[in-house]
Formats: sequence, C-alpha cells, structure tokens
Amino acid sequence: MASTSGTKGPFETADWRKRLVRNIEHFRDEEDVVDIEIVPSSLAVVVPILRAAQAIEKENPRVAFLCRFHAFEKAHTMDPASSGRGVRQFKTNLLNKLEVESELTENHSRNDSKEVLNYYQQFYEKKIRDGEFTHTPEEMAENVQIAVVLYELVKKEVAQRQNIEDKTKRYAEDVERKRGQYEHYNILPLYAVGVKPAIMELPEIKGAINALCDVGNLPRPMESFKKVNDILEWIASVFGFQKGNVANQREHLILLLANLNIRNSDVPSYQLHEDTVKQLRATIFKNYESWCLYVRCESNIRFLDEYVTQQMELIFISLYLLIWGEASNIRFMPECICYIFHHMCDEVSKILDKNTFHVTGSTHQEERDEEYFLREVISPIYHVVLKEARRNKEGKTSHSKWRNYDDLNEYFWSNKCFHDLRWPLNLKADFFRHSDETQTAQPVCIYFLYLFSFTFCHSVI
Repeated sequence: MASTSGTKGPFETADWRKRLVRNIEHFRDEEDVVDIEIVPSSLAVVVPILRAAQAIEKENPRVAFLCRFHAFEKAHTMDPASSGRGVRQFKTNLLNKLEVESELTENHSRNDSKEVLNYYQQFYEKKIRDGEFTHTPEEMAENVQIAVVLYELVKKEVAQRQNIEDKTKRYAEDVERKRGQYEHYNILPLYAVGVKPAIMELPEIKGAINALCDVGNLPRPMESFKKVNDILEWIASVFGFQKGNVANQREHLILLLANLNIRNSDVPSYQLHEDTVKQLRATIFKNYESWCLYVRCESNIRFLDEYVTQQMELIFISLYLLIWGEASNIRFMPECICYIFHHMCDEVSKILDKNTFHVTGSTHQEERDEEYFLREVISPIYHVVLKEARRNKEGKTSHSKWRNYDDLNEYFWSNKCFHDLRWPLNLKADFFRHSDETQTAQPVCIYFLYLFSFTFCHSVI
C-alpha cells in the first residue's frame, strides 16, 4: 500500500479530538447556541480568520474549513478551560460547524498543505497583484487581510512538512508592504492605491490636501529618515502623537476645510479660499483666546515672517486637534487643554524661528516616539483624575473630600498655574500633590487637633 504520509488533514489523524481538547464533551453541556460570528471579546484575535473563511468559502470550501479549524485551535489555546464569557458557547457552535464541514470537504486524494499553498498563490496573483488597479480600496483592504490570514495558514500547514518556497515568501513580503496602504479609514482613503472613490476627486478635497501637504520648508527632526507627508505628520514627529490620532485628525481637518471652502467659493477651486482657514481658526481658538484674556497672558499663536500665514495657521489648528484627539478624559477640562496648547504653541514657534530648537540649541529637533505626548503630558494629569474618581467611592464620599473635573479645571483659571505647574509639567506641583497618603494622614491630624482642644477646654473648666 502506498504511504499516505503528509496527505492527512486535521481530522484524518488518529484521535483528532484528543489533540484538540481532552474533554470535548463538556462543550455540549449547555443548550444555548450562539452564531459563529458572535465572537467573545476575549477571542477577538480570531475574528479576521473567521471573516477570511467566510469570504473564500464559495471559491474553496476546504481552505475555508482549514481557516475555521485554525481559528478553533487558536481560541482553545487562548482559553482551554472556556472560562471567558461566551467562550463555551462560541467553541461549541464552531466545533459543530467544523464536524459538518469536515465530512463535506474531506477528500483523501488531496493534500491539505498543497491545497492551502496553491490557493494562497492563486489568491495573491488574482486579487492582490492583478486586482490592485481594478478593485476599490475597500475591496483591496479586505483582500490584503485575507491574504495575511492565508499566509498564516500556509506557515502552519506547510512549514510543518517542508520549507516555504521563495516565491511564496516574496508574495507575503509584497502583501505586508501593501498592508499599510490599505488601512481602515472613515471617509477619505487618502493614501490608498487603486481605484479611488469620487469624493477624492472633488476640488475642495484636493485643495485641503494640497494645503496640508505644504511641508517642504519645515525643519526635519534630527536623524529622521521617515517621509513627512503633511503638517500633521510633521507635528507628530516633533511632539510624539499616536499614528491613529494623526490619521483621524487629518481626515477631520480636511473635511472641515473642504466644507468651509465650498461656502466661501462660488466656483470650484483646487486652492483654499483666503477666508477659509481664518474662519476655522477663529472658531477653534475662540475659547483659547478668551482663556488668555482671563488669565492675563499673551497668546502664543504668533506668525513668523519666514512662513506663509496660512501655513502657520494650519500648523496651530492641527496641533490643537491632535492635542484634543489624544486628551482622553482631559477633554472635560477645556482650560487644561488651553494650558497644554499654550505651551506647545510656544515650542512650535521656537522650533520654526530660524529652525532652532529651544532646548538643545540645534537647528534640528529630536524625533519623539508616537506615545511621548500621551506618556509625558496626558497620563500624569489623567492619573490625578483617576485618583480623585476613586476617592468618590461610587458617590458615597462627601464632595469636600474629592475633586471632580470642574474642581481640577479651576486650577487653570488663574495665572498661578504658570508658576506652579510650569512646562514641562512639574510633577511636584500642587496640582499633583493630592495623594492617597495625604488623605489618609488627614484624619490623624484632625484627631490630635480634637484631643488638644478637648484637653485645653477641660483645663480651663
């Protein structure tokens, strides 16, 4: 008899149930069955695998079955005891579906590893390489995600028996490069390759993009080899904003500029109207200008002769939106946002002024990682808010013993915050001084004060 080594699928090996899980029977204890696509939050990592299986099921049911089997194995590895919420029902439902598909797709004459490898190569050539300029960005994003899942399956099925050939590795490397071009977006596929939606051809959209991409004269961070595409990426490289925040605020700002430009221009134009940015600036910085007057400080929105006014306005607007986008719960403290923006505006002006960085004295500033702003500015303030919220004890504590958002925000109503908090943030300032130790020490002080008062009154009597 000919050897069948290397031709067995996952359910063709001896006692495959034991290989998956020792006591599979306990999955059937509960009668409630949930839909396979309702994946518990603790197993979110298997969602792309199940979506890929659903997408390719009509083209290749066997590979779709292998994808679901891979998802089951990964789910069982993550939670073997099925202790997570909804995990038991999810695994039961998926296991039942796998048993049915195993009988329908089983073919002893086929080799599963070759089946997966051949389908991956065909999928890449048809949907990724040839489909790049015929499919929409949404379709390409989905195809790239499916290709990533298929290559993961290739490594699992093929690498166990033989080395992956160079051709397949080149395909995987190309998919990985394209992965960044087809990231998820809300409305505007700004950097996607392929057939773009009609919204990207609107004059006002192109005009806003052109204005934001004017970065040729801006100083580059020291030792930075990354390409800076627009003003928001330049600000992110200087202050360390997260990539997702930059993408969200880029689209946000483009749409704001495009909507205002339509109102200001009677004829479609690929250039922003001179009043468009001014109106947006007046709207966004209304509270900041009022705050400057209230605390009696001069606004740090300054315009340099070496730069076009519109470019600097867009820099300050972008900076404010990036701060707001990453501020988390600090958004409920608008004057705190003004304080942060005020000092970061000053940094921007000093960086742009003769391209000199105010700390190092160098003509280039150092590039910061994308979590720098969150870590150094937002997190310390957020931890203060978090500690105060915990002192609330779900509304059981007297308001006089803890500070809410308004109480913390009042700290920035006076110019005293400039002398105490300073910039960069002074973590020893009064704003950060309210610790749990201070609160626990307070009752002891009150006790000794009460004891002293009682002794004094008793001696007088």
